[in-house]
Amino acid sequence: MKLLMRLIVNAIALAAAAWLLNDITVSGTSTTRRVITLLVVAAIFGLVNALVKPLATILSLPFIVLTLGLLIFVINALMLLLTSWISDGLDIPFQVEGFGTALLGALIITVVSWLINVILPDKLEAD
Repeated sequence: MKLLMRLIVNAIALAAAAWLLNDITVSGTSTTRRVITLLVVAAIFGLVNALVKPLATILSLPFIVLTLGLLIFVINALMLLLTSWISDGLDIPFQVEGFGTALLGALIITVVSWLINVILPDKLEAD
């Protein structure tokens, strides 16, 4: 149940970023197709964050300390770009255009996820 809630939270956060930023696109012929696309992209984003992000964070730890944690935003943007690249390779209609957009998108995703976690903390923490 916790994994499903995480997937839905990520999908909502990705949808918010796509809605707010013109250079993040989620395509589909219908609303149902776009929702399915968002859920698949959220799963890819979750896997990227679970598998690649810890390694990137560990390897860049001295620079994270040096920049007082601001490099985390860059790592999050790179994870969003990697998700876009993987989605493109799998013919999933999700696209992030450029690093600046990825940086803003990662910030939006972080804020929206945090807000949802504040509103629904019991549902996300329960197993």
